[in-house]
Amino acid sequence: MSYSGRDPTALTAFLSDWLAQRVRDAGAQGIVLGLSGGIDSSVACGIAARALGPKNVLGVIMPIGNVPEDETLGREVGNEFGVRVIEPDLLPAFNSLLGSLESERSHLGTTPPSASVEQLATANLKPRLRMLSVYYYANLLDYLVLGTGNKAELTVGYFTKHGDSGVDLLLLGDLTKAEVRAVATEIGVPRAIIERPPSAGLWAGQTDEKEMGITYDQLDSYLQTGSSGDSEVDAIILGRSKASEHKRDLPPVARP
Repeated sequence: MSYSGRDPTALTAFLSDWLAQRVRDAGAQGIVLGLSGGIDSSVACGIAARALGPKNVLGVIMPIGNVPEDETLGREVGNEFGVRVIEPDLLPAFNSLLGSLESERSHLGTTPPSASVEQLATANLKPRLRMLSVYYYANLLDYLVLGTGNKAELTVGYFTKHGDSGVDLLLLGDLTKAEVRAVATEIGVPRAIIERPPSAGLWAGQTDEKEMGITYDQLDSYLQTGSSGDSEVDAIILGRSKASEHKRDLPPVARP
């Protein structure tokens, strides 16, 4: 699919200015974000380094049984943009939390969940634990937490509520996946990351497109023209968007 998005140079300049202004307006000292070794967090890191200076950006690599490549590429991004990187190992905390939760399941008295439901419930603990961790560092440093979700993911709800969506700023929230790739090339994100199949790293072999059941090219086309070119895919996008409305809105308030 040929690129048909907005000019990446202009996007880079806008995003850098926008982020710098938001941090100034908040009176914050910098930005903290999770580094996953994926393209979205890499672009967010590179823009933050440009906007605020590398010394005011903290990248946090948070392995929870991830494939080693996630950590290796996360470090490479930190080196590329000169930001500080730390690597708290969250696996012991994850295992302890999961063990405590599972020990009480017998008291629920409900039908055992399917394997897919159980897998997702367990996997979603990971981004929620990472959210707690980046906010710990944000509080210590008086930083803002930078989210890395793009427009395609936000549209279909491909994020964990109160997990990777638990952020202060969504820098890439109006960019299609193709625009993220274009900006990545513009700012010098390592080629291995740009070409890597997008994955949330929730379980072995997991990829974004496989889990969503649609491709980013189809999603981008839908966002740009109102149709992916396939009525069945359009129905999937609409269905996912409607089902995930609650993820994008604040909790409803009961007003007597």
